[in-house]
Amino acid sequence: MRKSAAKTMLLGFGAAGAGLLAAMTPALAGGYTAPVVEPVVAAPAPVVVAGRDWTGFYAGGQIGYGEASVDGLSDDASGAFGGVHAGYLHDFGNWVLGGELAYSGADISLDTPDASVDSMLLAKLKVGADMGQWLLYGTAGAGHYEASVAGTDYSDTGYFAGLGADYALNDSWTVGAEVLRHWADDFDGTGVDGDMTTLGMRASFRF
Repeated sequence: MRKSAAKTMLLGFGAAGAGLLAAMTPALAGGYTAPVVEPVVAAPAPVVVAGRDWTGFYAGGQIGYGEASVDGLSDDASGAFGGVHAGYLHDFGNWVLGGELAYSGADISLDTPDASVDSMLLAKLKVGADMGQWLLYGTAGAGHYEASVAGTDYSDTGYFAGLGADYALNDSWTVGAEVLRHWADDFDGTGVDGDMTTLGMRASFRF
């Protein structure tokens, strides 16, 4: 009986071994399978748009049109002006601060009475927003105005405020437009108050 039991155990182990070998055969048949590695795609570098630096000196010319009204007169004087300007700007990044002097000869006149604004010298403070190629700004300051009435010359100091915009054509040249409102009270001691609106076109060279 002992031989029969031993034989039975050997047959059982043999069957179990054959079953285990049969189960492992499909896994071993394919050999080693390498893991799948997903490709790494590098993100494109961000595009940096270079800003424009408005810092520096500039000079140029302006032409325009103006209308002036004087207390006690029903008609307004109107006409053209033209001249030169020079200034300096400092760009702080988003904001620009600067100053400018502008002189214009003018023929802003009316026929009755014979009166005209003959020239204006403006000292400007400019504060603007750096918009890349665009500079949008506000300006204010003092102006010295010369006028004539019936052959008599008068001159006095007033003040002005307005808005403007410049566009950079390239690193050297800019063009722009500016609208200003001018006031003069008791002009040259005459007791007459006046005001004027001017619209100018500008071109400037940056050094």
